[in-house]
Amino acid sequence: MSDEEDDYMSDAFLNQIQEVKPGVSKVRRVQEALKREEKHKESNIKNRQKTFKEQEKESREAALQSSISNENKGFALLKKMGYKAGQGLGKEGAGRIDPIPLNIKTDRGGIGMEEAKKRKAEEELEHYRKKVQAKLKNETKSLEDFRSRVRTEREERKIEGDLRRSQRACEHLDSQKGITVPREEWYWPKVENEEEVDGLQEEEEAREEDIAELTSFDQLQILTSYLRGIHFYCIWCGTTYNDEEDLSSNCPGDTAADHE
Repeated sequence: MSDEEDDYMSDAFLNQIQEVKPGVSKVRRVQEALKREEKHKESNIKNRQKTFKEQEKESREAALQSSISNENKGFALLKKMGYKAGQGLGKEGAGRIDPIPLNIKTDRGGIGMEEAKKRKAEEELEHYRKKVQAKLKNETKSLEDFRSRVRTEREERKIEGDLRRSQRACEHLDSQKGITVPREEWYWPKVENEEEVDGLQEEEEAREEDIAELTSFDQLQILTSYLRGIHFYCIWCGTTYNDEEDLSSNCPGDTAADHE
């Protein structure tokens, strides 16, 4: 045996096989396992048992796709009465050609359940609409109340301002005519001097109940009438007229609204 020929029984050759074979065998085992798994999956898919619902669906679809055969008793009766395949129903053949479509019920609800659900949904929707309408109505009412309150407060402030102007004008015009005491205590502005306030405190308390019965609007009307009748003066015109005729002819009226 020459040195160039491999000695298959030598330790070097056996060691070489041991170094190569384990790796090669592992790769092959993995590949073979993957192939077996793939074949197993394909076999399971092919041999998988179909459920009853799947079989029922396939049978139904196949039946719907095919025409009624001559062996069908109903079709045979129709043919005896003159019906031909593809012809519409009815005496003149103007009726339905295709079968009535099927509406398969897949849930477990009883008869009338769908109508009950639909009715309940409509009732809930109507309840929601009423709730929204009531909310909008309350919001609108609240907004109207707020606007009315603001408008009232603004009118009250305006009346208070006109009343103070009238009191100052009354004091000035009365003083020009030598009148030192107002006809009514509230005809003139309140006394600001503390000593005079202390001196008139008892008198003011005695008149307090009578004055409290008059609102600012009432006081303004009374004082306006006094200024127009005695002094021919209009606080909204800011003018003292010559006489009653001059006042009635040139003044728009005896209210603030007449001067707007």
